[in-house]
Amino acid sequence: MVLPCLDEADALPWVLDRVPPGWRAIVVDNGSTDGSADIARALGATVVHEDRRGFGAACHAGLLAATADIVCFCDCDASLDPSLLLPFVREVREGGADLVLGRRRPRGRGAWPAHARAGNFALAHMLRRRTGLRLHDLGPLRAARRAPLIGLGLTDRRSGYPLQMVVRAADAGWRVTEHDVPYLPRTGASKVTGTWRGTWQAVRDMSRVLAEPPAHEHAHDGLGARPSTTPPGGTTP
Repeated sequence: MVLPCLDEADALPWVLDRVPPGWRAIVVDNGSTDGSADIARALGATVVHEDRRGFGAACHAGLLAATADIVCFCDCDASLDPSLLLPFVREVREGGADLVLGRRRPRGRGAWPAHARAGNFALAHMLRRRTGLRLHDLGPLRAARRAPLIGLGLTDRRSGYPLQMVVRAADAGWRVTEHDVPYLPRTGASKVTGTWRGTWQAVRDMSRVLAEPPAHEHAHDGLGARPSTTPPGGTTP
């Protein structure tokens, strides 16, 4: 499990306590100054340091450091419970999907600010036009096989990384599904969507990803997967 981390000392104990038994937690420290790396290490996580700032840089460093056949991603701010990934992994392992995403459903006041939700809605609409995928969210909770993910040739190292993963997966004909997951108020301040400015910076990063031509030449996935989308409501086909 890849956990990108930037100053999440307060959230780490909660997050790591919910990593399923037997899973390897890889906390990718992206320049924390609050002792996050030391806390993660003390709690049994593998710590990887990524000096290049950016959500995508941290995620990709964790992907490359992982060794398991199936890799999961989850934010490190206690807004999402890592144990929710268990059925995601089962679906990938059993061949029901190639990439499984969590559709965030806010729980509690302040869990998902209006500006962040608006930006996500706009991106989901643009993604549908670009790929045909009927997704509602581009959230960070997700699971897929490691080798095919690396084969997608992901290049974005900022906020566009999660979207580029979905776009290139769609171009490669992956089966992509999404499932509802509770989204809790995060611990600490958001580094991306905590403000209108941060949200629209992320939207701008992702818009550049959507403007890229189809990247079939990067999609050496070897899956032989057929194109598929999820119907409204987040259920599997």
